[in-house]
Amino acid sequence: MIWSGIEYNGKHSYRDFGLTLESRKIGNPSKNKILESVPFSHTQYDFSSLYGDQEYVERQLTYVFNITGEMGRNHLYVRETDILHWLMPPSKKIKLKDDKLPGFYFLAEVMENPDDEDYFVGGKLSISFTAYPFKIADREEGHDRWDEFNFLWDVAQTTSFTVSGRLDTILHNPGAKHARPDIQASAAMQIIKEGVTYQVKKGESSSFDFVLKPGQNHLRIIGNGSISFNYRKEMI
Repeated sequence: MIWSGIEYNGKHSYRDFGLTLESRKIGNPSKNKILESVPFSHTQYDFSSLYGDQEYVERQLTYVFNITGEMGRNHLYVRETDILHWLMPPSKKIKLKDDKLPGFYFLAEVMENPDDEDYFVGGKLSISFTAYPFKIADREEGHDRWDEFNFLWDVAQTTSFTVSGRLDTILHNPGAKHARPDIQASAAMQIIKEGVTYQVKKGESSSFDFVLKPGQNHLRIIGNGSISFNYRKEMI
């Protein structure tokens, strides 16, 4: 599709700049292995998952665009300046959406100026982003948009509950890494997960300790009122 491209920093590569996409390379993140060797031994210990998750290094996203339009170097330089004003200002990783991956976004930033190669009737622009290792779902778990449901990895589930004394339930994390949900409760409650009790205050809260591992998470919620868990799946 000629209009296929990326949306970044409030603008789209084709709709706003007329850039046609020649190629894309969405690199996969590598594992960040933390290995320690035992002196005088061939044994190594792997501490990469010490805190529950396998850590990954940042991933690289590379896009090569065709700069089309009028002939002439001056025109190309003007177009390039306009594009740089789009790409370079963000000082941190922000949302990047790739039309090839509907339903997900990356957190990415351009670290170095894009490379360009001028031609007589046009040019090519190569843009490399440094991105957070995982792609993140657009919608939180528990959404009811069935036209966006993916039967390969999505889970139809409820993430909001009414509790009257005690409630046993299951929350699914279909992602590849632990999810740390934002919890909204109408009253103070307790959550028991894998034998550990977590105190939940009234209002909005989150905890570094309370996470949902990939797969099923069995919860016992004690209290009275409404409670909701807001989180998104993250995929490699």
